[in-house]
Amino acid sequence: MARKKYYEEPDNHDRWLVSYADFMTLLFAFFVVMYAISSLNEGKYRVLSNSLTGAFGSALIPSGKITNVPSEKPIKLDPLPMVKQKNAEPLRREREQMTGMARDILSVLEPLVREGKVRVTQTSRGIAIEINASVLFAPGDAKLNEDSNLALKAIASVLKTDNHAIQVEGFTDILPIKNSIFPSNWELSAVRASTVVRLFTENGVDENRMTAVGQGPKLPVGSNETLEGRARNRRVTVTILAMLPEQVVEVPVNSINKKDVSN
Repeated sequence: MARKKYYEEPDNHDRWLVSYADFMTLLFAFFVVMYAISSLNEGKYRVLSNSLTGAFGSALIPSGKITNVPSEKPIKLDPLPMVKQKNAEPLRREREQMTGMARDILSVLEPLVREGKVRVTQTSRGIAIEINASVLFAPGDAKLNEDSNLALKAIASVLKTDNHAIQVEGFTDILPIKNSIFPSNWELSAVRASTVVRLFTENGVDENRMTAVGQGPKLPVGSNETLEGRARNRRVTVTILAMLPEQVVEVPVNSINKKDVSN
């Protein structure tokens, strides 16, 4: 019997290309996944995950909920330092202007300041000129004394060249007043404030800058139990309001306390 001859097939040297192609495909998929994770968008990551899972099988992308994927949010720089730098120079000029005005007013009222009848103070709100009512008015009256005209005209000479808003407030003590002209301390304080505003207007201060307010016995600066305290509480305060910008903060709706009003 004749022997069968076996022929060996020649080796295929191109089989490595199949493995290399599979490796490159998986490597490409890996880098695509890494890029998707770094893109900071969970929605896009889910779409990409589903696509790759359908293309390469569930072994490539783990199933289940994706967690710890940062959401895509724009990076916002804090504008506060830039705002502070931008407003620094106007704020400095405003403070210097207010301080200079306070010194001018203090200079023209120096005799009354030395006698303790006028106080000049400066705060972030502005310059406050507290004038004792005895300098301006007779007891229970809203007509200016002749001597008070000099003091108020001196103040008006400083204010008329400025552009800040002015608030004039009248105050009384707690002792009630009731006559045919002023039924209560409220009317007396309001008319006194208006009288000062009218004198300022007559001496060149723009009336559109001024506001007259009657405070009555509110906001005492001295004890109403003593003669000295009540004398100090009877006063007129002229406030030159600063124009420094205020920080506006919007109150969120969820900050309102909701109360149970059910019966």
